Amino acid sequence: QVQLVESGGGLVQAGGSLRLSCAASGRTFSSYVMGWFRQAPGKEREFVAAISRSGSNTRYTDSVKGRFTISRDNAKNTVSLQMNSLKPDDTAVYYCAAGLSGRAYTTGGSMDYDYWGQGTQVTVSS
Repeated sequence: QVQLVESGGGLVQAGGSLRLSCAASGRTFSSYVMGWFRQAPGKEREFVAAISRSGSNTRYTDSVKGRFTISRDNAKNTVSLQMNSLKPDDTAVYYCAAGLSGRAYTTGGSMDYDYWGQGTQVTVSS
């Protein structure tokens, strides 16, 4: 069982930055692929970024490449999402997720993730 708690959301102007953090409970954090997803009003939840168990590999959805950076600290059981050059289209509730299967990294599919946080709101004003 893993519990995930996100923090760091808020209101920011276009072009600004935010850093989201996700704290995980449990002693097996390094066994999980970690990912970030987001869901805008009226839209389906979408994959944003994933990081491998060791942190050596990352992948991103095309719309955030070059602007967002995912990282993890296995000693502190945390995963972060640094978001730069934010756009109004980035407005959404952002969710942290943990997946035991390697498919969580390769597919980016929400069904491959086993545990989810409660979400944190990110609002980007124009």
